[in-house]
Amino acid sequence: MRAVDTARIEQAVWMMLEAIGEEPDREGLADTPARVARMYQEMFSGLHRDPKEELSARFHVEHEEVVIVRDIPFYSMCEHHLLPFFGVAHVAYLPHHHVVTGLSKLARLVDTVAKKPQVQERMTNEIADALAEALEAEGVLVLVDAEHLCMSMRGIRKPGSRTTTVATRGRYAEDPRERDEVLRLIRLAD
Repeated sequence: MRAVDTARIEQAVWMMLEAIGEEPDREGLADTPARVARMYQEMFSGLHRDPKEELSARFHVEHEEVVIVRDIPFYSMCEHHLLPFFGVAHVAYLPHHHVVTGLSKLARLVDTVAKKPQVQERMTNEIADALAEALEAEGVLVLVDAEHLCMSMRGIRKPGSRTTTVATRGRYAEDPRERDEVLRLIRLAD
């Protein structure tokens, strides 16, 4: 795994502050480059990790029906403007040969995939692909609902607008009835 170069991040933040007309060494900003470097190290910790590793815990159970974890909160970063987008992910899968993973592992999967600069569409697909491949799931459906600060605080300035993306694999991609049933179950508590 490639290490985050915090010294270069500090230098870049210092230069950016100067470029916008600030005094980077003034009180209040003097420690900002180091704080931003530490923050980026945390926020982008999923960049060089294999998300499938989060699904290494597997169990054999007598269960052949859909497993759904709803409302998994996440924070990510738009690769176009380096502004956050955040929301919830709903993850559903149909086990293959009675193999399931721990419920917390699905939340860890979302968290790992979210921690990098990206677009929401890619994030949704990456979660679905990791789940389909690691568990050899019969079906996978991932729905991500998020607000993008690049739309809320700049540009079009439409706070509260939400973007929803869906990725399906296996039976949920092939059979619209099965996909619609999972989507209904996800929305049940709404």
